[in-house]
Amino acid sequence: MPKYIKQEMPDIRQTGEKKVYYRMKVERNIDTEEFIRSLCQSFHGMSEADLTRAMIATAGHLGKLLGQGYSVSLEGIGTFKATIGLEEGKELDALDGAESHRNAQSLQLKGVNYRADKELIKKARTHCKLQREGIRRLHRSPYSKEERLELALKYLEHHGVMRVADYVSFTGLSRTAATVELKEFRQDPASGIDFIGRGSAKVYVKK
Repeated sequence: MPKYIKQEMPDIRQTGEKKVYYRMKVERNIDTEEFIRSLCQSFHGMSEADLTRAMIATAGHLGKLLGQGYSVSLEGIGTFKATIGLEEGKELDALDGAESHRNAQSLQLKGVNYRADKELIKKARTHCKLQREGIRRLHRSPYSKEERLELALKYLEHHGVMRVADYVSFTGLSRTAATVELKEFRQDPASGIDFIGRGSAKVYVKK
């Protein structure tokens, strides 16, 4: 039976008021192999190999169309639309600027937005009988932001590099809050913190 969690929200505006939202607990992830195997149980005339080839072809064609600038609506599933953004390290232009710092090579496809079809939501709803799982409170650091910065700089003095997981371990912040705060430190020239690498290989260093 699906479960929901009452989740505490961050107090971004520092009002002191605790607000919550509700989210569904994800029991586990269903990978492609398991999805196809369970789908075959509903369609006995199709083999797992046939469905696998169909899904691979669908994903490839969808990627091609999105990359060519189309949005794609699949009945019963939803609409897909590509998003673009600047490469890492590039600066935004002014609205009426001459784009002296920008050209097509500075932009890249960054992701894909998905909007679920109403019929998909209706079908999912018929299988959803929610049960309460519990309450999830935010991880709160016992240190102020200034104290956390000092801890980070001391950590870097001894270790040379710092990952988000390291910052989480000694500050007590959640991974999301730690990621946001490290980004703020990196953008502040006075913080003394910078980063090297990209994606999962990104680490933080002293400037």
